Amino acid sequence: MKTNSSTFSRLVQRGFTLIELMVVLLIIGVLAALIVPNVLDRADDARVTAAKTDVNNLMQALKLYKLDNQRYPTAEQGLQALLTKPTAPPVPPNWKPYLDQLPNDPWGKPYVYINPGVKGEVDVMSFGADGQAGGEGKNADIGSWQP
Repeated sequence: MKTNSSTFSRLVQRGFTLIELMVVLLIIGVLAALIVPNVLDRADDARVTAAKTDVNNLMQALKLYKLDNQRYPTAEQGLQALLTKPTAPPVPPNWKPYLDQLPNDPWGKPYVYINPGVKGEVDVMSFGADGQAGGEGKNADIGSWQP
């Protein structure tokens, strides 16, 4: 079989040069550097939103508890009183289950219940990503007193 030089040159021109590959990898690297930080910030925003939703749901369950029993659970009874009938006084007279389960905050820690509350009659809060009081951004406290 005979090969001519034009067929050979067409085969060579189909491949990519090392420089072309390097340019493509550089472009992909720059795009990744611009996009990845934005995607990671979205995950933190989603956790904060989920914590706010959980706090609101817990407050609604606590309000139903108070409506049925004329008082909120004591600090000793805690949020567990929304799942199981408290045996410690004062025992609620019209108790019902108010939740199927107690959620943990999006960072895996239990929500904090304060009675009497600091900012309201009772407070439910998460200490945020760092698990400590105070903080800013993703580490900020998320509480029932916030809109």
